Amino acid sequence: MRIIIINGPNLNLLGKREPGIYGDQSFEQYFKGLQSQYPQVDFDYFQSNIEGELIDRIQKEGFSSDGILLNAAAYTHTSVGIGDAIKAIDAPVIEIHISNTFSREDFRHKSFITPVAKGIIVGFGLDGYRLGVEALLKS
Repeated sequence: MRIIIINGPNLNLLGKREPGIYGDQSFEQYFKGLQSQYPQVDFDYFQSNIEGELIDRIQKEGFSSDGILLNAAAYTHTSVGIGDAIKAIDAPVIEIHISNTFSREDFRHKSFITPVAKGIIVGFGLDGYRLGVEALLKS
């Protein structure tokens, strides 16, 4: 099984950015552990702060991977384009959020991804990615 994780803006700062919300581990550290936990999965990882690059990667991977774990971060609440890209591909997309977006500012309660995603995992910290892998393995 091939799974790609796509992370959006500011997630390159995990481990440094607001550790009270996002924790103190970098995504690269977490990703290495995830790879060793699931040796049967061929993982790829991509992060960008640029909306168009995220859309390009979704389009590129959406016909060749078995699933996408997508944390579009702030673009979740603003990007019709990312939602449209997900509608255009074959691979199932699971929306991931490290924090509980529904316990935060009101603007974070709206997602352009949720209506077109296979599912959503919210508020379980970095472990949400593992939960997403489990969901894809069972589907």
